[in-house]
Amino acid sequence: MAADKVDAAAELDFHHPFTPYDVQLEFMRAVYSVLETGDGQVGILESPTGTGKSLSLICAALTWLRNHKRGKYESSFNAVADGMQGEPDWMIELALKRKREELTRTWEEREQQLNKIRQRERVQEDKGRGNKRQRVDHSDSDRKGAVDEEKEFLISDWHDTQDEDNIEGEATGGLSKETRDLMEKVGLGGYKRREDEKRVETEDEIKIYYTSRTHSQLTQFISELRRPTFPPSIPQKTDGGKDEQGEREGEVVKQLPLSSRQKLCINPGVARLGSLSAINDRCAELQQSKSTKCAFMPDDENLKATHQFRDTVLATLPDIEDVYRIGKEMQVCPYYASRTAIPGAEVITLPYPLLLQKSARDALGIKLEGNVVIIDEAHNIMDAVANVHAAEIRLSELRRARQMLGVYVKRFGKKLQGENRIMVAHVGRVVESLTEFLDTTLTKGGNDGIADTNLLLKARGADQINLYKIIRYIQESKLAYKVESYVAHAEEQASDPASVPRKSTPVLHTLVSFLTALTNLSNEGRIFYEKLQPTQSGIGNADIKLSYLLLSPTHAFSSIANSARAVILAGGTMTPFEDYTAHLFPTLPPTKITTLSCGHVIPKTNLCVWALGSTLPSPTHSNALDPFMFTFSQRSDKKMIRSLGLTLLNVCSAVPDGVVMFFPSYGYLDEVVAVWQTAEPNTKSLWDRLALKKTVFRESKGGSSDDTLQEYTQAILDPPKEATTRGALLLSVVGGKMSEGINFSDRLGRCVLIVGLPYPNSNSPEWKARLEYIESSTLSRLTDSGTDKGRAVEEAKQASRDFYENACMRAVNQSIGRAIRHRNDYAAIVLIDKRFGTRQIKQKLPKWIRSELVEGSQYKGLQGLMGALSGFFRGKRGT
Repeated sequence: MAADKVDAAAELDFHHPFTPYDVQLEFMRAVYSVLETGDGQVGILESPTGTGKSLSLICAALTWLRNHKRGKYESSFNAVADGMQGEPDWMIELALKRKREELTRTWEEREQQLNKIRQRERVQEDKGRGNKRQRVDHSDSDRKGAVDEEKEFLISDWHDTQDEDNIEGEATGGLSKETRDLMEKVGLGGYKRREDEKRVETEDEIKIYYTSRTHSQLTQFISELRRPTFPPSIPQKTDGGKDEQGEREGEVVKQLPLSSRQKLCINPGVARLGSLSAINDRCAELQQSKSTKCAFMPDDENLKATHQFRDTVLATLPDIEDVYRIGKEMQVCPYYASRTAIPGAEVITLPYPLLLQKSARDALGIKLEGNVVIIDEAHNIMDAVANVHAAEIRLSELRRARQMLGVYVKRFGKKLQGENRIMVAHVGRVVESLTEFLDTTLTKGGNDGIADTNLLLKARGADQINLYKIIRYIQESKLAYKVESYVAHAEEQASDPASVPRKSTPVLHTLVSFLTALTNLSNEGRIFYEKLQPTQSGIGNADIKLSYLLLSPTHAFSSIANSARAVILAGGTMTPFEDYTAHLFPTLPPTKITTLSCGHVIPKTNLCVWALGSTLPSPTHSNALDPFMFTFSQRSDKKMIRSLGLTLLNVCSAVPDGVVMFFPSYGYLDEVVAVWQTAEPNTKSLWDRLALKKTVFRESKGGSSDDTLQEYTQAILDPPKEATTRGALLLSVVGGKMSEGINFSDRLGRCVLIVGLPYPNSNSPEWKARLEYIESSTLSRLTDSGTDKGRAVEEAKQASRDFYENACMRAVNQSIGRAIRHRNDYAAIVLIDKRFGTRQIKQKLPKWIRSELVEGSQYKGLQGLMGALSGFFRGKRGT
């Protein structure tokens, strides 16, 4: 990265609403430098939870964006001057003045109109949002009386149009051809100008696309976005040419949240369908229908309301709930009307799936070229990419699909004409072939493995059927919606009125998702089967499922990496960084990647980090006596498990309030608890002794984490008066419900203990396939680049080992991060395994943990740990 750009970032005012800490300044400068350099730059940035990461991202990115816009305006003035070379100075000055006045007038008119809308919104908020005009969607309001089954459920005539653009459409929430035509017709594609409407002019300028994992995280980000004030995007000059920016009021950030129909549909008859796929299908069907239209779809009649929706959204920094409310108040569909706000938005927030799938981006009209992408909570981005491309289907679902098709064909078979009859039969053959494959596999030995894709569609001649055409047919004909709606209707009509009607599950939509994955098979993906016991299947009988797994995110993420001006991956626990560079940006040179691991904002005295290698100290500091080594082959040793229990008992004696211990898996947690609950001769069990120190809770695989967390919190913050314990102990699992998204701040997490290294099961079919793929793809890349074969083989094996180890350490780091949540928080972190003291593992801990890990602590035994804990918490009394 150019040194002058780094220096420039160092001198900037980031408009942070508070006085930023040094680590926040370091983080903001790194973000700004990546965005300013552009040209496909990537930033992989780690800032621990509690350091104000979201606000730092906002301040750095918006400061850069406003500066960039101001620079573009200045460039336009320079272009005017350059075009008038040789003209008298007074003519150049006059032309520049007119250009500046024109830009300023346009900007002021837009801001004044948006400000009026903001003021009107505030008045409405003060008065309450009273009675609003309600338009009733007669086509989908709750029906009374008999249903015209043929009109409601019979598939319309279908002809294969070979509209390749629509292959990926509705299954991913995309726009159908009919929708695109309609949007263009009413001006939502080309934004037709109406003479009788004064509207805010917008330009499709550079944007920041911000994405996070959940809607709640996006809502929190928008709340933070409302804190700072940024200077206007247009420079204001006096006649003397001096900048008056400081004298102007800040310009409100224009932000737009995007989401799915499921979150934004205001048509009660459609929204009540529940599932995203059913809502998508019914929405598209209403657009195609000539007799029943959705009353909220933007059209010529409500174009003014659509533009008012756009201006209101851009004026008010809304979250998803606000967008839904604004659409409902203006009686216009917020899902479609949101597209009119995209050109004028500066920041667009959206959940992972809408950004990570190219088909979803295309459907929403999102163009990443030249724009900025910020991915927050990016520690799980590779899993997120895999998840949005994953698909699975169960034998029980296929049997249900076959039953539903049978019911539908029995009722409407004679009414199906032409291609409909052929295509429904083809869908049935595909379902029967997959069913037969799973039926056969269920009776064979082995609980899981890789499925032979050549056998999936071998039965009933299904391998001769064009799957692309099947997918297109189900999407365009709305077969899934029609079949499932009719079967649900038939079951409701046939059921005992006193009983609850059985609701159909969207199994045909599940089939489409799986077939789409099947047609996208490449060397990056595999199909797996897994047998499910009755407790897993949820249906009371053994079941089996097929799953598509993306082995590598490289190709799927490349459309983002190759398009955006800059990509920022930010998170609280991004260490180790190597996986992101190797598997998301494998072709980028090191000069285009910036990595940063920030320290914490807490004082060093607020953190105690210890690696416990054994209960007994080692005199030689080389090999610990009776080591804690929780490898898969050694961790069942009962002596070591009892030593672990005695260690925990001592820790609970020294640590006030809350203690959280993370185990490698639910199975091992159960195994350890069973040993602790076994009483020794003439003594209480370790479990009972722990219960005398603290109220003990444990996470269960199928239990409610909310209930457990609430009870744990109450035992610490509001214990019963008669309680004899001092605080609470929570036994949890790395990668479980308590290891991510849960805050054990302050008294809830004064000590976090990690037991062993939670390596994934390398013998599982999924991990075997993943590691083999990484090794083979790395070997191929190195060989193609001319690397010596022997060296290439060794480097490929090392890449596979690193990926495996990094997956383990990311999970550890995420669990560690549950403890320290703000500047004044303090906690002890105890890493219980001899391997935590090795250089290889230590270097994969976050910088703020690694720097405070007591050197040689793995050799000092339990006595050394207790001395450190006692001194640490003694110094915290009264704080």
